[in-house]
Formats: sequence, structure tokens, C-alpha cells
Amino acid sequence: MDFEIIGEIKHPETIARGSGIREINRLRKIHGPGNWRKRKGNAMIRLHDGSIREAEIHWYEAAGIGKREFKIKRYRDITS
Repeated sequence: MDFEIIGEIKHPETIARGSGIREINRLRKIHGPGNWRKRKGNAMIRLHDGSIREAEIHWYEAAGIGKREFKIKRYRDITS
């Protein structure tokens, strides 16, 4: 992960679960069996160059294993 999540992930939602996840076999092989879900939400992140942005992030999550493989999907505009 080439960024750091600052604070909490807002508006988390599940976008796929179980066999609906294309990467399910790879996730089970690398991280172990579990009730895997692909999730998304918005968070403030610090990039490797030190800049801070708001972004939509996606990750995989399973009970007993935790959150894995975060990735930035798009940067969000910060409105006041």
C-alpha cells in the first residue's frame, strides 16, 4: 500500500461477497478461508509524497482475518 489511511473510513458498503468476488480463490489461498467481502468507502489518505487527499478506496475483508489489500479507486473533490 503506497498510502496511509488517516482517520476513519466513511460510508462503508459491501459491493460483492463470496463467489461474487472475482479474486476469491486468490484471497483464500493467500489469506485463508473466510466469509470474504469486497467493500468500498471514502477516507482521507496521505500519499507517499506527503500530500493529503480524500479518496474512494476498495478493500477485501473477512471476519477473523480483517481488512486486506486496500487500493485507491478515485480521488474525490473536497467541497467546503
